[in-house]
Amino acid sequence: MSDSLQEELFVEPKSSTSLKLIAALTAVVITVLVLAGYAYLRRRHAENTASSLAAARPTPEPRPSPKALIVVDEALLKGGTTTIGGTVKNISSEPLGGLSVEVELKRRKDGGADVKLVALEPQQLDPQQESRYSLQLKAQDYSSARVTALRTGSDSTVAFTTAQGQKRPLERLESKTVVLGKPKSKGGEFLNTPDNPARVP
Repeated sequence: MSDSLQEELFVEPKSSTSLKLIAALTAVVITVLVLAGYAYLRRRHAENTASSLAAARPTPEPRPSPKALIVVDEALLKGGTTTIGGTVKNISSEPLGGLSVEVELKRRKDGGADVKLVALEPQQLDPQQESRYSLQLKAQDYSSARVTALRTGSDSTVAFTTAQGQKRPLERLESKTVVLGKPKSKGGEFLNTPDNPARVP
């Protein structure tokens, strides 16, 4: 009787292959469901994030069509003075008045910026009419200038576009004639003669 008990203890229990197959299929189905759920949640999160960003981002206002064309001439250097200037043309179908050009100047000393308003002459422009602006500065004070706005009065601005104007004329260098005197010779003697040989480098 004890021998039969020992034999039963040492005999491996028989497992059916159908149970193993069902366990494997269950594991595969659970893995596929977990991956599909993760992909769905990730896609949904991305859509929610994109929609919230789109709602938070303000829609850009359409840029108004330009009403003026500012032609910027190259700076003219004369002596210690720099002249910045150009023309403004009214390209709209309505008159523009009280015009001045806002120019940002970059200081040489510290790299900071100054803003100056340059009034047009004349300040009232009918459609297709032009007017000039000009500003004179000390050349040693500023390194660059750019047009930043076209103002009507002190507060309101006019939409504008810019174009390259006149080039700076070429600077003419004064030609100087330098006359060199001939070296004095000792009574017309040659420097290198058979009687007085000298080494020539």
